Amino acid sequence: MSVDSQKARRACCSNLKLFLASMAFVYFSKAFAGAYMKSSITQIERRFDIPSSIIGVIDGSFEMGNLLVVAFVSYFGAKMHRPKLIAIGCVMMSAGCFLIALPHFMQGMYKYETSVYHNSDVNSTESFLPCLSNHSLAEADKMPDLETRTACEKAAGSSMWIYIFLGNMLRGIGETPIMPLGISYLDDFSREENTPFYLACIHTVGILGPMFGFMLGSFLSKIYVDIGSMDLDTVTINYKDSRWVGAWWLGFIVTGVVILLSSIPFWFLPKSLPKEGQEESKGTELSTVTEQENFLPDETQDEEKEKSVTFQELAKDFLPSLRRLFRNTIYVLIILTYLVSVNGFIGMITFKPKFMEQIYGQSASKAIFLIGAMNLPAVALGIITGGFVLKRFKLGVMGAARMAFGASLGSLCLLTVQSFLRCDNAEVAGITASYQGGPQLSYDPQTLLSQCNMGCSCSMKQWDPVCAYNGMTYASPCLAGCRTSSGTGKERVFHNCTCTGELMTTGMNMSAVLGQCPRISNCDYIFKIYMSLSVLGSFISACGGTPGYVVLLRSIQPDLKSLALGMQTLIVRTLGGIPPPIYFGALIDQTCLKWGSKQCGGRGACRIYDADAFRITFLGLITGLYFLSNILWGGLYCTIVKTHKKSTLRNQAKENGLDGDKSGNGHANISIVKNKEDADNESTI
Repeated sequence: MSVDSQKARRACCSNLKLFLASMAFVYFSKAFAGAYMKSSITQIERRFDIPSSIIGVIDGSFEMGNLLVVAFVSYFGAKMHRPKLIAIGCVMMSAGCFLIALPHFMQGMYKYETSVYHNSDVNSTESFLPCLSNHSLAEADKMPDLETRTACEKAAGSSMWIYIFLGNMLRGIGETPIMPLGISYLDDFSREENTPFYLACIHTVGILGPMFGFMLGSFLSKIYVDIGSMDLDTVTINYKDSRWVGAWWLGFIVTGVVILLSSIPFWFLPKSLPKEGQEESKGTELSTVTEQENFLPDETQDEEKEKSVTFQELAKDFLPSLRRLFRNTIYVLIILTYLVSVNGFIGMITFKPKFMEQIYGQSASKAIFLIGAMNLPAVALGIITGGFVLKRFKLGVMGAARMAFGASLGSLCLLTVQSFLRCDNAEVAGITASYQGGPQLSYDPQTLLSQCNMGCSCSMKQWDPVCAYNGMTYASPCLAGCRTSSGTGKERVFHNCTCTGELMTTGMNMSAVLGQCPRISNCDYIFKIYMSLSVLGSFISACGGTPGYVVLLRSIQPDLKSLALGMQTLIVRTLGGIPPPIYFGALIDQTCLKWGSKQCGGRGACRIYDADAFRITFLGLITGLYFLSNILWGGLYCTIVKTHKKSTLRNQAKENGLDGDKSGNGHANISIVKNKEDADNESTI
């Protein structure tokens, strides 16, 4: 080997390794920002007092941004400078993160629902009389007139969530080039047998992004939203309260900076690279045809013409390329399977922190932390395990399809078991439990009233929960019948709470403190079982990720690869990314028992849900979608087996000197036998 060829090989390897490292970092940074967005959903919902259905629209705006440009970026971008397009996308994602954080600096300080905020005197030890002085709170239940409400909303900046919607959409536009252009660039210039391992490495490093994103979300959710702008001693709630809002905006500044840094290497990478190992195989070029080329239809292409092709010619070839692509049965079935499973996954990951908070009594911060510390490492281990198994045992398309199908089936079984794990509702007097003890059979605002608080003129809409020493939570100090209070801020204690006496014996403490009571059932033990099943299910499901992706890559023509990945992104994110947060959120809203009140009147964010209805709705919907996904996987596997058999017969006919029919419809036919020694080996797609 000459000195020049050695230098060329080192330069090729160096650039390919730089691209591999850069792709891993950009996958990390985009996943970091995406996971932080998911972890901030609850904080944004509370900060802007919006229901889960609107939160679903905000979350889906990322996919809407993808929808706008993905088809054009995937097709035309494949003919352009792919690394620089990825760099431009990173800059746009960074700008989107900064735009999301902007509303915090444009609106006033957060004002949460409370019955003591405006009435407490920090120098007084017994200044607030919840029951006797609460006549003005009942008047607050009346809806203000339109003019007053409009002026209030303008001052409060309640429509600022539009900036989050637009910023998230800009993130989606910027993220578009990364997957189709980056993966196709890597697959074009790496050895075919190395591609699964490279993909596994990228996705494994990428999964660290969600881990850090959820960790950051957990940390910032404990820091008050207006940190540095107010005296935190005057705040009467803590991070476990359903009205608490963390410093959600700070994380978007951090993620924006990280994404901006990830764009830097792509500005210095070349438009194309020599094929990995090409220098070694020049002398035997005719004898080292890849297995994929054996089963793909023979389509001669003039490379020189491709270099000088015009934009008009590219546009003219767009629709014929689409027709070729969607005549590929395997590709279409893969898209449908991914579409259904992504619907379930997106709905689950969007509302899982809320599910853990409402069903198992965990704080939002702890729920986010556990997802980042337990579920995501299991996913990372599963992805790298799937890639390692493919490479170690040299599994082909049949092995990859079996592995992906088995992983999907295993995760469905564990998800079904999770559906039967339940905890009792949190006991809130007049909502989930009666004032005399026992379950509340039905709820309406009037059930919040009882003989013990009838004379207090309490607000029915207000949510300022207190925990009595009898273990019962009351919606407000007034509804608990509390007559006096002492202390300030979080240390305030309410005394002589007449409603607490209905569940207590004579002489017991009739006081209450701010916040909801902890659950006194065996819910902690059930939650540990749930998390164990959830982590195991995450690992098994992730084991099928890389095999499924390899099936996708090997099922398409090389010249259609970028378009195929782009169309997969377009379809799956349009129909699998936008609708789920919206319809999951709308269905979850139907299980709400107590809505909060906006500062300007009207319904705010939900404060407490019916635990059983939430569990059945949430897990039932996810299980149904995963069940349908497994049916489609079965159909896909059968199709691959049939194509496998046809390809075997065709190759055997070729070996016997017979001409096999050639398909020109864009199908990736599967080649099994390259020579007699490989007769028992499976093919790769």
